[in-house]
Amino acid sequence: MSAQPDHTPAPAAPYAPAPGAPAELLAQLRADRRAERWVPAFEREWAAALEESRRTFSLTTLYEVVHVWQARLVSAPAVDAFAASGRDDSGFVDMAELRGRRRR
Repeated sequence: MSAQPDHTPAPAAPYAPAPGAPAELLAQLRADRRAERWVPAFEREWAAALEESRRTFSLTTLYEVVHVWQARLVSAPAVDAFAASGRDDSGFVDMAELRGRRRR
């Protein structure tokens, strides 16, 4: 007899955002200087996640969309500061170029 469970536990879902989180997030996106690009992108991703949720009866995709966009908003000032700093980022290697080298 084994003390091990006879089933695989379900993977942990991301924490559930507050019920009003998507609406608050959309308001923050609309107030951001990137609203012209970010609002339509968020709305497309949210609509796709809603459809996925209806199909699968799972809220995970909706949670993921909220988490990703919250992270984008939080990291935007750091990205702006880096871009404004004039630091040389030319030392980075294009991943597509690396992938091409491996195939040869």
